Amino acid sequence: MDYYQILEVEKNATKDDIKKAFRQKARKLHPDVNKEPDAEEKFKELGRAYETLMDDEKRALYDQYGEDGLKNAGYSSQGPFDFGFGDINDIFASFFGGMGGGFGGYRENPNAPRRGADLRMDIQIDFMDAIKGIEKEIKIEHTETCTECGGTGSDKNAKETVCKTCGGHGRVQQEVRSMLGSFTSVTTCPKCHGTGKSPESFCKKCKGEGGVKQNKTIKIKIPKGVDTGSKIRLSNEGNAGKNGGNPGDLYVVLHVKESEKFIRDGADIHTILEISPAQAVLGDKVTVETVDGMVEMSVPEGIQNLDKLLLKGRGVPFLGRSEQRGNHYVTIKIITPKKISKEEEKLYKALYDIQKNDEKSGKDNIMDKVKTALGK
Repeated sequence: MDYYQILEVEKNATKDDIKKAFRQKARKLHPDVNKEPDAEEKFKELGRAYETLMDDEKRALYDQYGEDGLKNAGYSSQGPFDFGFGDINDIFASFFGGMGGGFGGYRENPNAPRRGADLRMDIQIDFMDAIKGIEKEIKIEHTETCTECGGTGSDKNAKETVCKTCGGHGRVQQEVRSMLGSFTSVTTCPKCHGTGKSPESFCKKCKGEGGVKQNKTIKIKIPKGVDTGSKIRLSNEGNAGKNGGNPGDLYVVLHVKESEKFIRDGADIHTILEISPAQAVLGDKVTVETVDGMVEMSVPEGIQNLDKLLLKGRGVPFLGRSEQRGNHYVTIKIITPKKISKEEEKLYKALYDIQKNDEKSGKDNIMDKVKTALGK
């Protein structure tokens, strides 16, 4: 695309014209402002166009040979930006200046109430505690509002409270010369570190932070049905706010230990039940361990290896709806005995002969004959 068209200037435009056009377009196309999918690419194109047309040598090559001329001359710049777009206020304060401190004239008051930081804590719980729910004590370290200054960070007895370097703004400005020209750069005040207060007026107890570190033991209620990755939010248990701001929140992230008996899949539980060939053929009444304890269930006649049996409503309670539960699935695994007694060997041989004879006769009454052979 034509660089002059990108900047919307004539081919005889002066550098002042180009600079003015660039500033206007940059405000509209910056990805922090423009949420269109191609905003970043358009902003890069704008940067390349500006860099080229503001440089006399590059502009001459471009006017005569286009982009190919620039490439052949070894110019492969992607434009005057890093394109690691940060905070929009910092970017526009740097490029378009003023103590207003940001895009659209926004100005942050360093002494305004600020909410405290949220905290995260990871804990591990047992498998059954995740199923049944549990009340648990945890120990945390967070900052609490300083009792000496009430969270303001200021020494109440100090005479001078406003930082002389920044005049209480928390930021200072300075002229910066770059390839884009001269701009006003707005940075955090190096004297008060953005607080706008005189360092001599900081509270002696919290050193101006407005909060002090405290250890605390709290009880949390872990509901039924949680799983690894579940989060519990504890309001106001994060770090203390500043200048009277509200505390942050504490997020407890759960990690559930695996069970040696059960496999969990969402709200469903899976187990494996090993049975003998005789149980598979004849069926049986068996006892199965569930998360609720031992439960009796029936194995139907002729069940096949890896078939699944259902224990409805014996799974995990749905989180937030503990009256509803998943299911328990029992996968059948038929185990062939490696060692058998002589009596069992006779019965297996009898079964084998019956099956052979039935194959020849075409009959299918194996199960009845097995029962007869076993005296059932």
